[in-house]
Amino acid sequence: MPNQSSFPTPFSDNAVAVLGLGPMGRALAGALLAAGHDVTVWNRTPGRDGALLAQGARPAESAAEAVATATTTATATATAASAASSAAAAGSPLVLLCVRDQSAARAVLDAAGAALRGRTVVNATSITPEDARANAADARARGFRLLEAAILTPTPTIGRPQGTVLLSGDPEAFTAHEPTLRALGTVRHVGTDPGRAAAFDAALLDLFWTTVHGLVHALALARAEGISGTELTPYAQGLPQLLPPLIEDFARRADERRHPGDHSSLASAEAGLSHVAHTARARGLDTTVLDAALAVTRRAVEAGHGSDGVSGLVELFARQATASSTGPATTGPAAAPSNRRRPAGRPR
Repeated sequence: MPNQSSFPTPFSDNAVAVLGLGPMGRALAGALLAAGHDVTVWNRTPGRDGALLAQGARPAESAAEAVATATTTATATATAASAASSAAAAGSPLVLLCVRDQSAARAVLDAAGAALRGRTVVNATSITPEDARANAADARARGFRLLEAAILTPTPTIGRPQGTVLLSGDPEAFTAHEPTLRALGTVRHVGTDPGRAAAFDAALLDLFWTTVHGLVHALALARAEGISGTELTPYAQGLPQLLPPLIEDFARRADERRHPGDHSSLASAEAGLSHVAHTARARGLDTTVLDAALAVTRRAVEAGHGSDGVSGLVELFARQATASSTGPATTGPAAAPSNRRRPAGRPR
């Protein structure tokens, strides 16, 4: 197994291999081309590279060929500059991987094989934190550097400042390739733990998809009561304006482990959720998500925490996570949130 010293010196060069040409992969490759990078592209399903080839991308017949072509291009470019740069460029051209899921990512990495040795791979595939850590261990064993990336914004933002990409893992690899990665938008390294970018992604998608579910469920409930989406819209649009201060307040309370119910309590949340669930159920709508939220809130209230703030549910969820990792999940009063402040880092 290679150690850190066995890797070539990091070098940020102009050549990039992009493996995976779905909508996001094409956006990433297009941004790199627009920034003047020499891009080699490959996709498991042929025929998606037409527009990129017209912009100057090089085609490859396989993942290994794409990596090798980028390496050859990087070496040739650096040779024209200096012999010293050539040795460095041959060591770590950038490989950008963006495919459907973890299974596809591992298949592509396996297909690239020995061509990856000594290279730097940025894996922009949506995966779990556990998958990211497993990928990092595999990269070390196979002799290439790995950065896991979480793309937080849609394809139209890529290549613009609004595009946001979080990366975690090898900090030296990030420093070496940051100038190239900036072509994708705003990039930030969020920690050496390879799973950290994926953890940010999961938490934010948790917020996004539960919010989207709430929206579509609200539209269905409104329709059932004879209210059109157009009629509901101006009132619904006022709700997002409440979120920025709410997010900041809840985040601070979660970090401090303090959840005063000075503005909104769990008891009032239980009453509100119960009312909404009853209304939706009466109209024959699916209330699975509402019922789950109500059950969690009711459990906290029944445990004596009805006067705590709604942010106190963070503690209930966190305690359940801890319990599930050590034994059966706790469902009684011990799982309820506490309004007492705990020192940061104490096991909960």
